[in-house]
Parts: sequence; structure tokens; C-alpha cells
Amino acid sequence: MSNDSAPPSPRPAVAEDAVQSHFQARIDAEQRIEPKDWMPQAYRKNLIRQISQHAHSEVIGMQPEGGWIGRAPTLRRKAVLLAKVQDEGGHGLYLYSAAETLGASRESMVDAMHAGEAKYASIFNYPALTWADIGAIGWLVDGAAIVNQISLQDTSYGPYARAMVRICK
Repeated sequence: MSNDSAPPSPRPAVAEDAVQSHFQARIDAEQRIEPKDWMPQAYRKNLIRQISQHAHSEVIGMQPEGGWIGRAPTLRRKAVLLAKVQDEGGHGLYLYSAAETLGASRESMVDAMHAGEAKYASIFNYPALTWADIGAIGWLVDGAAIVNQISLQDTSYGPYARAMVRICK
């Protein structure tokens, strides 16, 4: 029984070229690549990097608004912030799950972020000192993110694309 999600075993150059050509033809035809499909290691590695960075950004993105839940000016605004922070956490979990389909463990991705080997959106390194900062984050940062995430619904890797559909709802 073969495990198509594992790195391919060594093959003759001709067979490897044929597999690579088939993969590229699927990409060119805008077909989705699924976890059990053969994929080049460079593609897998780049997806893990990109998806984990995206997941880290969602989780770290909870912090500026999360810090204001207790200080929001009204109960309604506290509830809105709480819901937004929960959404961001859920988005991160969808994305970590998508990266796990590529063979990455959630623990290794988080460890890499903590060690400074993996990145996240640096905008979250700036403090949200005023209630107006929270409005700016909601309007500008989230607005820019949704533009990027809508285009990622058409990405070639199936689990990532489906996560983006759920996140953009």
C-alpha cells in the first residue's frame, strides 16, 4: 500500500520528469492539489511556510483587540470584540489544520514562531493604545486581509482554499 502524501521514493529521472510534468499540468489547468496527491517537496515546503505564517498572523492578530475587551466603552462593543477575537482564533485553527495535511505538526509550527524561525504579520507588533486604534485595525488591517484572503480561495492547494472559503464567509 503506497502513501502518496509521503515524499516520493527515488525514481528514474524519466519517471520523475513525468510525475513533475503531470503535477505542473494540473496546476496550469487550475486543478486543486489534495493532500494525498504527489507534489514536489519545494511546493509542500512553501505551502507549510505560507499557511503557518497565515495561521500565526490570525492567532497573533487576536492580541490587539483582545487587550481591549475589558476596556471597551460599552457592553455591546465588548461583545463585538469578544466575537471578533474568537473568529480570529478559529481562523488560525482552520489554517493550522490545513498545514497539518502537509505533514507539519501544529507544535512544530508554533515552536518555529516562538524561536523566530517563522513569521507573522508584523503590524501586530504595534500597540493598540487607544480605542481609535482598534477601529483602525478593524477597518484597515482587516480590510486589507480580506482582499488577500478572497484571492486565496482560488489557491491550488485544496485544504488551504477551503479554509479560505470558510474564513471569508
